[in-house]
Amino acid sequence: MLVDRFGRAHTYLRIAVTDRCNLRCVYCTPATGVARCAPEALLTVAEIVRVARLLVSLGIRKIRLTGGEPTLRPGIDRLVAQLAALPGLETLAMTTNGVLLPGQAAALRASGLMALNVSLDTLREERYARIAGHPGLPRVLAGIQEALAAGFVPLKLNVVVMGGINADELLDFVAFTADQPVNVRFIEYMPFPGNQWQAARFVSYPTMKQAITSRYPLVPLDDAAGVAKRFQVPGFQGTVSFITPLSAAFCAHCNRLRLTADGLLKTCLFHPAEADLRPALRDGTPDAALADQIRRAVGRKLPGHRPVADLVAGGDRSMLQIGG
Repeated sequence: MLVDRFGRAHTYLRIAVTDRCNLRCVYCTPATGVARCAPEALLTVAEIVRVARLLVSLGIRKIRLTGGEPTLRPGIDRLVAQLAALPGLETLAMTTNGVLLPGQAAALRASGLMALNVSLDTLREERYARIAGHPGLPRVLAGIQEALAAGFVPLKLNVVVMGGINADELLDFVAFTADQPVNVRFIEYMPFPGNQWQAARFVSYPTMKQAITSRYPLVPLDDAAGVAKRFQVPGFQGTVSFITPLSAAFCAHCNRLRLTADGLLKTCLFHPAEADLRPALRDGTPDAALADQIRRAVGRKLPGHRPVADLVAGGDRSMLQIGG
């Protein structure tokens, strides 16, 4: 098991399969843009599968594919199939912006993808174009329906809540769960380099919950296996959750590792990478030595992320470059 010095066992790996994206969401992509990795710097399919196989042998039980936008990775269905076949892996998931889901959802399911999250920060078409930097809400909504039809149930919808931008849609998203088998996940706005974070736009979990319970009763649901605080409105088909990295951080129970598209291993979303695995993957380093490098990185993991003021100051990669 990949256990750090604070006793946290790591069972969850997020792999960025590309640093390209077809949107420019305000909370993810700096207004000035980001430097893309050279094609040769990106991990190949074989390298991704090798790292994943090794980490599964070390105790990883869930893998989530991210980006950039993972559906832009050429041959993503073939990569999914190879990862889904890894002995010992229990869950293979993906987070996508949903733009390319129409026509892809069924193929991803058939390839072995088990769970799907779709990023959707507004239900209003004009506002979607402003937040995402590109029109496309009808395609995303169509993709959601195709994903549900393909068997991705419950489907998770990730909503980054930003004051003065989309916080007035909390009740609309809750209403969306009335007759849809979806889990709407309200995520606190997190500071990353160049993402225009400011205190006035931060909406905390207590504030979100109070706004919702003014209209809808929320019944708590037991979800001990995850970091989300999950609720359901009585009689509604779907559920709502809150992800609270700032107002109620879950660092003490963090079980996540992240692998960037160019092979950097991060043990915390808000800390610089602890290890560059790409050289070892390309110079013939045996699995045992690579595993030792990974264990040392996990051993350096800190007890929690830095204070918000330090996060606002930046210094790390953008969310787009990290992969979420």
